[in-house]
Amino acid sequence: MNERDILTFAVQAADDKRAENIIALNMKGLSLVADYFLICHGNSEKQVQAIAREIKDKADENGIHIKRLEGFDEARWVLVDLGDVIVHVFHKDERSYYNLERLWGDAPTENIEDVLSL
Repeated sequence: MNERDILTFAVQAADDKRAENIIALNMKGLSLVADYFLICHGNSEKQVQAIAREIKDKADENGIHIKRLEGFDEARWVLVDLGDVIVHVFHKDERSYYNLERLWGDAPTENIEDVLSL
């Protein structure tokens, strides 16, 4: 499974749990950490956990090893490291505070509309 396939199932998993404002940043050439950052948010701690859990479950189903899962218990900013794709699931209040989209403003966004329409 390539990094685009991983991004696709992560977007679908987040969307399945009604994550809001899902954005994929292409980090190729900008970060040594990952090829893509997927950023989204939930409106409550329970929704943030549900989104992260769904992404973890889909990774397990697809045989993708999760390198790290951080922040799940607090559910303010959950990081799911899928290797070439790092998913940031924020609580809506934390997302505006950290504003990763602005921090990585030079990263182009990926078109994920085709995935969201499935």
